Amino acid sequence: MQKTAELWGLSAGISPLRQDGGQPHFDIETSRPGDTWQTSTRFFVFDYADIVDSLANRPLAKRLAEGFKSAAAVVVEGGAFGYFRHAWRFGLFFIFPFLLVALALAISLALATYPLWLGLAVWHYPIGIALGFLFFIKLFIPWSERFHTLHLFSDWEMAVAVSRLDNPAINDWIEASARSARQAFAQEADEYVVSSHSMGSSMAAHTIGLLLEREPDLLDGKRVVFVTLGGATLQCALLRSASVLRTRVGAIARAKPVLWLEVQCLTDIISFYKSSVTALTGNPDAPQPKLVFLRIRKMLSAERYRRIKLDFLRVHRQYVLASDLRSNFDFGLMTAGSLPAASFESFSVDRAPEAEIGYSKAAVEHKNDFWTDRRQ
Repeated sequence: MQKTAELWGLSAGISPLRQDGGQPHFDIETSRPGDTWQTSTRFFVFDYADIVDSLANRPLAKRLAEGFKSAAAVVVEGGAFGYFRHAWRFGLFFIFPFLLVALALAISLALATYPLWLGLAVWHYPIGIALGFLFFIKLFIPWSERFHTLHLFSDWEMAVAVSRLDNPAINDWIEASARSARQAFAQEADEYVVSSHSMGSSMAAHTIGLLLEREPDLLDGKRVVFVTLGGATLQCALLRSASVLRTRVGAIARAKPVLWLEVQCLTDIISFYKSSVTALTGNPDAPQPKLVFLRIRKMLSAERYRRIKLDFLRVHRQYVLASDLRSNFDFGLMTAGSLPAASFESFSVDRAPEAEIGYSKAAVEHKNDFWTDRRQ
């Protein structure tokens, strides 16, 4: 937010993260020196890091086995076919970690059994087994971390659970988040922004969709902007078991007080670029989210873009990270700047944030912690 303020000529004051017995939140006050407006934002963070940690803190063998099991579920439930049909690059993203680990396991097996296929003496067998083990555990696993391979295994395990709603921890998280979001919507604000990134978009759709199921008129009279960053809702919604998620997507799309903005980027392979979320979730009669396209090359300095452009996971995170250059999208400006978030449907650099009055906002973020930038 400080970088956003510097970039757009704003002043920003940010409070510490507080819980106060409720949902973690912090406040942001933005203004422009010499102007009379001020924007006050209360930013609620809906974080499922505990679920991610529970998946990551298991023995390696279990993580691998559950990951491959989840990949099989995605194929059997038609998700893989849908990925390649509607966003072939996302299909490649799906199979990448599993092919990589399968290749490493094949090499390990070949090393472990080399005495057998070379017809060597029995005393070679312990050496072969040791070589296979050392290659996989000591060489491949550390090297594969640069691709977040094991995190991706857990990511797909979570995607299946979010689709099926058969994991008590995820179901409890959605219930608790719905209660907290209900309290956030009860606070007075000019605009309510629900932002989510990557897997967080499915979690956000479950949360807000559940609220609308229980109270269809909850948002009446409010200005609500539902922002999905990265266009990955279909990761879960295309699985046959995700019937509840698809219904909730439709409920959000049909809610008249809600403006749905889907922010996408062509160079982000972890997205369903230009796909119709509503139509592909069985809601063809519902309004399609308003598509907002950004170009990461236009957001970053040439040096910074050169460093990250080949790291597809790092590119995928850029939606919620600070920019170096003014462009048609800035996460900090959208959630805590002087313009309504709804204006980013058609925002451009030429339309600098020159709001005559400030806004108070309730910003709700469903945070994806699988690929947190560890340098921050």
